[in-house]
Amino acid sequence: MRAGHLVLAALLALSVPVFAQQHQNGQEHQNVRPTGHPVKPPSRGPAQYHGTPQPSNEHRNYSDKPGHPDAPHVDSGAFGRAKWVGHDTGPNDPRYHVDHPFEHGRFAGGFGPSHRWRLVGGGPSRFWFNGWYWSVAPADLAYCDGWLWDSDDIIIYEDPDHDGWYLAYNVRLGTYIHVMYLGS
Repeated sequence: MRAGHLVLAALLALSVPVFAQQHQNGQEHQNVRPTGHPVKPPSRGPAQYHGTPQPSNEHRNYSDKPGHPDAPHVDSGAFGRAKWVGHDTGPNDPRYHVDHPFEHGRFAGGFGPSHRWRLVGGGPSRFWFNGWYWSVAPADLAYCDGWLWDSDDIIIYEDPDHDGWYLAYNVRLGTYIHVMYLGS
């Protein structure tokens, strides 16, 4: 009898993630790019950029391969080395200049794939999860129009090139945007 209870408890515990991934409208929350390619979150954020900076062009095409999104995104690489497509304008990109970096404090909730956060409301100008508030960089507004602000999972990474900004990686889409921490 006791073994039966343990088996039942184990089956229930394994089924919880399936129910947790249902949207309010009944659609499943899938961990895929819109083209159907599976997305694996990068193990770490991008390295500091040391090459020749790409021009900061508002109409740049980020679709580096057929089926890849026309937005900053992360490609899986060999040996777990992810390529952060679009994070190549260098530290002097005027679109990400902040006069007072980290004026609302520094985010201390954790970085990388072991810290996955579910968006619970808002929109690009102000969104939140776990009591922490954020805003999207004006230069990145066009790249988050497919985000689900009340249900997408994101991962926060530090931005090594742009003081005052972090990178929010959308697990469902495989894309990322620059975000500013507004505090709790």
